[in-house]
Amino acid sequence: MFDLVILGSGSAAFAAALKAADHGAKTAMIERSTIGGTCVNVGCVPSKNLLRAGELRYYDSHREFPGIKPGTTTLEFNRIIEQKNQIVRGLRREKYSDVLRSLPSIKLFRGNARFVSRTRVKVDGVNVDGRKFVVATGSSPRIPSIPGIENVDYLTNVEALNLRSRPASMIVLGGRALGLEFAQMYSHMGTRVTLLQRSDRIIPEEEPAVSDALRQYLEEEGIKIKTGVQVKRVYQTQGEKVIVARDKSREFEARGSELLVATGRDPNTSLLGLESVPVGLRKDGAVKVDREMHTTARHVWAAGDVIGEPMLETIAAKEGATAAENALSGTHRKIDFLPVPRAIFTSPQVASVGLTEKQAHEQGYECACRTIPMSKVPKAIVIRDTRGLIKMVAEASTGRILGVHILADGAADMIHEAVLAVKYKLTIDDIIDTVHVFPTMTESIKLVATSFRKDIDELSCCAE
Repeated sequence: MFDLVILGSGSAAFAAALKAADHGAKTAMIERSTIGGTCVNVGCVPSKNLLRAGELRYYDSHREFPGIKPGTTTLEFNRIIEQKNQIVRGLRREKYSDVLRSLPSIKLFRGNARFVSRTRVKVDGVNVDGRKFVVATGSSPRIPSIPGIENVDYLTNVEALNLRSRPASMIVLGGRALGLEFAQMYSHMGTRVTLLQRSDRIIPEEEPAVSDALRQYLEEEGIKIKTGVQVKRVYQTQGEKVIVARDKSREFEARGSELLVATGRDPNTSLLGLESVPVGLRKDGAVKVDREMHTTARHVWAAGDVIGEPMLETIAAKEGATAAENALSGTHRKIDFLPVPRAIFTSPQVASVGLTEKQAHEQGYECACRTIPMSKVPKAIVIRDTRGLIKMVAEASTGRILGVHILADGAADMIHEAVLAVKYKLTIDDIIDTVHVFPTMTESIKLVATSFRKDIDELSCCAE
């Protein structure tokens, strides 16, 4: 009998396992596929590596700097994929397999796990009994119900990270983080990309100014983007994938040698036998949890993608650690999701934390907002990359910072000062009173805060 049984071996599962080891708990971990889950194998790690490769190739050839003539970078696609695979294998070994071997209190079982009673999971015929459980089985690509899709050789993120040759053209279905990252990745490598998005904006959850500006930059690079699209059917002919769709004005066809489906992810719950416990599920198949990661079953917790949005590696780890802590110690720790940042690794990057202006109004705040373009930031001018903007959402009466939204080169690294501001309820004056290094892109956070009080066009570079 194990003290804790963890279903899965991704970010949430490993965080739970490390917490269990801290408590000296006898723990079982069950994995049906490759150890490490989505992030290291087919998510954050390989995609960001290939995005960087594409940026080096594209911007070396296109971005001009006076006195430096852009060159022509040779792209060897197979070598790019192989170096990506080496990094994935190395991190999977160092951060997952080797870590697991260093924890003698944890036993790994390989196979398909299914609850057969409240306290027993069967793993391909082997019984694993536990007192407490953490479900952290992740998610899988969601395939939309499009007439003809079953007869088309489409890609998901998994296959798109392991192509043997660079496609000449690609259709991307989906205009959120995954779709945008893969669209620009392949565009930078020389693939002609058409992106189709159902809503009226790409990344519709972000601030409209951010999504509109990012669309402009992507289109300037040659990516064709259509929004407000209703896909009618899909078929394949002579090696070409064809999407028949309609926008607000007409029916049209989009053609490509590859079709990437990037329309979201579904929690992996259907084969777990959760009804035997029972553990309640939401309509979308995600496990129901409270802020303590507790399910509807007294002895079962859940964490990571399997509980639904936000499906982010970092919050999955926090959820996993919280679930294990509460399961083993009964500490009733809760997670505050407001200060959890998110990022999209396009170029320029998108990074956000807290509330948008719309969300702040919906939650009853009387808010004040300021937006400044990156062309107002000295570092952006100095490095000749003024793409982007920053928007700060604050409570009008107190100046408390409710949200910050950045579109800029390096936005994912810049956001963390804003994370602390939202987490600790700092005000715009707290940021203004903080000395920032000059020149830096992060100084944009101070500049947008200052714009609530002064006209920043009338300030010298380092003025208070």
